[in-house]
Amino acid sequence: MSKDLPQELAPFFDALGQRKARGLVGLDVRGISSVADFMVICSGLSNRQVAAMAEHVERHMKKRRQKALGVEGKTEGQWVLLDYGDVIVHIFHDSARDFYDLEGLWADAKRYYPKGRPENEEEVFND
Repeated sequence: MSKDLPQELAPFFDALGQRKARGLVGLDVRGISSVADFMVICSGLSNRQVAAMAEHVERHMKKRRQKALGVEGKTEGQWVLLDYGDVIVHIFHDSARDFYDLEGLWADAKRYYPKGRPENEEEVFND
């Protein structure tokens, strides 16, 4: 686990932190995935919070002149995927996150956590 957040992840961590994302983690999947270089994973407590976080990320990135290449799942609010090319953002409802377990799927990826969060992210996520 690293303390130095890559610049590619910083705007996403900033936006999601503003909306109280739970269990926020960035994964460096370079060399183990051809889909993207990084994945950002977090969750919310309700469908509405999940959708609101996705909308906030889109607004935040639009101010930086970056538009999502694709958005899936925002209407349902269980799992929203925002594709920004090199960075894919996954925003889950807590129960969906447990079910899909993307962190387990990408267990070999280097992990990045927001500043001030414990190294053992489970302490935060399972509170």
